[in-house]
Amino acid sequence: MRKNKRGNAPEPARIGNRWAGPAMMTSGIIGLLWIVVFYTTSNGAVHIPYYSDLGNWNLVIGMGFIVAAFGFATKWE
Repeated sequence: MRKNKRGNAPEPARIGNRWAGPAMMTSGIIGLLWIVVFYTTSNGAVHIPYYSDLGNWNLVIGMGFIVAAFGFATKWE
């Protein structure tokens, strides 16, 4: 417990979530890369097994990672 500026009532020490920042950046970058790879390989020249079979669901997956990044951002102090 730390004392506040006036020195009377102690306030609890705030401990930030150290994992939230890296998790936010990682999730956002994965989502962005997922969508970029989908658009660059969607012309049919490159076939990635399982990835190409998902079709437009790749956009949902990429956006899911980006939404998760916003969720991690709310935990970041």
